[in-house]
Amino acid sequence: MSRCRVGFCLSDKKRRRMNLDGFAEFCADHGVEVVEIDFTQPLEPQGPFDVIVHKLSDVIVEAQHEKQSKQLLVDFQTHNGHDIKGKYLEHSTAKQMNWKESYVSAHSRIVLLDPLAAMTQILDRFTSYRIMSKLHNSLRDWRICSPPYLEVQSASDMPSVQQKVMTQNLSFPLICKTRVAHGSLSHEMSLIFSEGCLSEIQPPCVLQNFVNHGAVLHKVFVVGERHFCVERPSLKNFPTGQCDRKTIFFNSQQVSKPESSSDLTAMDEQIPCLPPPSTEAVAALVQELRVQLGMSLFGVDVIINTQTYTLTVIDINVFPASLSQCWTNKLLLLALLTK
Repeated sequence: MSRCRVGFCLSDKKRRRMNLDGFAEFCADHGVEVVEIDFTQPLEPQGPFDVIVHKLSDVIVEAQHEKQSKQLLVDFQTHNGHDIKGKYLEHSTAKQMNWKESYVSAHSRIVLLDPLAAMTQILDRFTSYRIMSKLHNSLRDWRICSPPYLEVQSASDMPSVQQKVMTQNLSFPLICKTRVAHGSLSHEMSLIFSEGCLSEIQPPCVLQNFVNHGAVLHKVFVVGERHFCVERPSLKNFPTGQCDRKTIFFNSQQVSKPESSSDLTAMDEQIPCLPPPSTEAVAALVQELRVQLGMSLFGVDVIINTQTYTLTVIDINVFPASLSQCWTNKLLLLALLTK
């Protein structure tokens, strides 16, 4: 039986965080050859590959000037990931993206984790939140939902934002998040407590209802047909409704680090511990999102509503490169072997 050959296309930063060398050694003991793809060189002489795992999310986002991010995402969606011309990419990056897609198209048996068209969905919160908003219907039996939200596409939308907040079932406080859902800026968020502070938002962005969840975030990591869940600190509860409190600006990555200790995560009052998410409900959520996204590697942020105990989906993320190797080595290998 021939060995499965897997090519990894990673930035230097992602390579170090993932410990690709350690993963390659682990896979070699299980009949899988892992090789690193040179991003600057043609793929043909580096092959053959059975599977290619990439982290092109970095390339897509970091190659842009901020003002071009929106148009890049629109361009990708328009071409469905199959005809990326690179008009809004740096020239060298566009060429690299083009020959990668050409290579995969010419070798139809190669499995690409994940397809570029699928990945662009979760790089754009406008798109991923539209998918999230449909979960209430498709997973009604599991009492799974996502908070109401509003897309603010440009500065020209600002005069109508207050009215839309009132008419589209949004309520304060609101969390403001950037449209682009990858890179350092995507973690910069704000918590807005009144209509008067809506002028502080920076389009393009989304405004999402803040749901009290007892300062506990559950991060679900999906690897093929398997998934696992870890608990992280999160924002504390806040009174519902408008108030004269100033906008809180925060970095979600800092707030939700395992060792995080912040006034934003310290509960002001004692409340009963919330139950963990139902294992069956999380499994149903993962299965539905795999179908809707067409992806094998991604992350989902969920919380438990303190009032209704509803499992609430608040974000979908690109699968991170830095996780416990004990978990990811075994699960990622299993995903590769079942492709």
